[in-house]
Amino acid sequence: FIFTTAKQDYAEKVLDVLDPKRKLIRHCLSQRDCLCAQGYYWKDLTHLGRDLAKTVALDHTIQGFPAQAANWIPVLRWWGDPWDEELLHLSSLLGQLGQAVRTREAGDGEEM
Repeated sequence: FIFTTAKQDYAEKVLDVLDPKRKLIRHCLSQRDCLCAQGYYWKDLTHLGRDLAKTVALDHTIQGFPAQAANWIPVLRWWGDPWDEELLHLSSLLGQLGQAVRTREAGDGEEM
């Protein structure tokens, strides 16, 4: 998923850069999918329709989803640099999180 507080046309442009053939990212949520309060747009991860215990959000600001702060992993803001490797730096952590969820689902691990 891509979930941004930006407008849909901008979100689509970012998606064109990140996954031009649409093989990795299946859904794109934008400003129209956010909650708006006091002029600020907030991401509500429940819009994803997924179990939040198995969901993480990567973002440069926690302001996007204060209600689900436990699901937040801070990342540097992306400025369109094609050589940006922020997600590569997180691949090990994301792999560990995925393994922990699979282990918990199998009943072999402790609660996260």
